Amino acid sequence: MTSFDDNRSEFDSLRPGDSTEQGATRRTALKAALGVGYAAAVLPVAAQTAITTPADGLKAGPIKYTVNGFGVPAYAAAPAGKTGLPVVLVIQEIFGVHEYIADTCRRFAELGYLAIAPELYARQGDPRGYTDIPKLQADIVTKVPDAQVMADLDGALVWAKANGGDTAKAGITGFCWGGRIVWLYAATGKVKAGVAWYGRLVGQASELQPKHPVDIAASLQAPVLGLYGGKDQGIPLDTVDKMKAALAGGTPAAKASSFVVYPEAGHAFHADYRPSYLKSAADDGWQRATAWFKANGVA
Repeated sequence: MTSFDDNRSEFDSLRPGDSTEQGATRRTALKAALGVGYAAAVLPVAAQTAITTPADGLKAGPIKYTVNGFGVPAYAAAPAGKTGLPVVLVIQEIFGVHEYIADTCRRFAELGYLAIAPELYARQGDPRGYTDIPKLQADIVTKVPDAQVMADLDGALVWAKANGGDTAKAGITGFCWGGRIVWLYAATGKVKAGVAWYGRLVGQASELQPKHPVDIAASLQAPVLGLYGGKDQGIPLDTVDKMKAALAGGTPAAKASSFVVYPEAGHAFHADYRPSYLKSAADDGWQRATAWFKANGVA
């Protein structure tokens, strides 16, 4: 299990004595080394809206922890020198743990959280080199078992507890592919709250994905805030209605769950580096997400 301190030399993108140009070169090289550059499938990046959160005052960078003999790589960020921190698991889009997900971890760290984003496809392959989304889905995404993901998230919490996190105050948030995972993990009893950004709610059962959010909705052990787009072509609003109905007949946590649908937003409206970004919905969703965590003991 790798701690923050074990990776300290990898965190410092600007060393004493570096010129501005040298610092920029080092940052570029480190992004490539850490694997957090933007995924090829979503290039070019919308640079005018992409948010960059500096690591000033944070301890942030790559870590690794072991699950069933496999070293799971991850990106983690936390306030430097602090312990007893609330924990947020940040779950990737289908494109893996690239710069947007790493930046989201730093945003949470700035608010006082230990945020960790595991590379949940690491056993199946590296999604960042793919330029074709259907091929990425066929080669990697569809081969990732839900059981593997749940175990890797358990391992992330173990790592967090050993590295300054208070896992009694743990939450989970995720985007797109990761939004679906939020709902599933909220049924395990390992977190106190979840925030799912436009995650798929229904689907066909398979060996690797035996259940979908609507199937486990009634058994949630942590309340989830669902943030969805009214113009999302991949997640029809009738599936949101089905999920609401399933939640209404469930556990107290299920009944406490809630949805916000942004009428003018499409899919991936929080992804500030993509044309799908809708600042008004993204900003409102972020405020609601952080308030949701605080209201449910993840603070």
